[in-house]
Amino acid sequence: MNNFKYVIILLSALLASRAEAQEFSVSTNALDYLNLGTLNMEASMGVSRHWSINLDMRYNPFTFPGREGVADQMQSRQRTVAFGGRYWPWHILSGWWLAGKAQYQEFNVGGLTEAETREGERFGGGLTGGYTYMLSPHFNVEAGAGFWTGHEIYTVYACPECGRKVDSGEKNFFLANDFILGLVYVF
Repeated sequence: MNNFKYVIILLSALLASRAEAQEFSVSTNALDYLNLGTLNMEASMGVSRHWSINLDMRYNPFTFPGREGVADQMQSRQRTVAFGGRYWPWHILSGWWLAGKAQYQEFNVGGLTEAETREGERFGGGLTGGYTYMLSPHFNVEAGAGFWTGHEIYTVYACPECGRKVDSGEKNFFLANDFILGLVYVF
């Protein structure tokens, strides 16, 4: 938990130290809100005509009443931070792009389709591709999709509220990630 704070502070300081040098943008992904209200923000800064660096954060502290016959509560809680870069073949913040990132996530997911709850942490890297469309000098819309892979340390519980441990361990993973339909503000 404490490592999460240090990663955010370090990456924020890195972005802030160069914020005045190039174009800077902030964005939010509308599709993340469909994941039980996951709050999200990405800050991006251009470092050249074809490259930008990005800091992406997601946070979901919410628990909801469950569905009858599945579980008494459901959640898709997470704290995620990712740092990476985007390559823009034409120009930053416009057109097609390909992104790579390093990502860390703490998660607690359960009660969605079955009573079991899985919690733990993941770390790894990912690739994402997409397109950004300029609406005006200050507003863009972007769409994209990607995946990430890495290592997961997990614990599985019988249900979201009972705390009865069923399994635990470590494994490598490969997951779909970054389904993006975002609104971008360019400074």
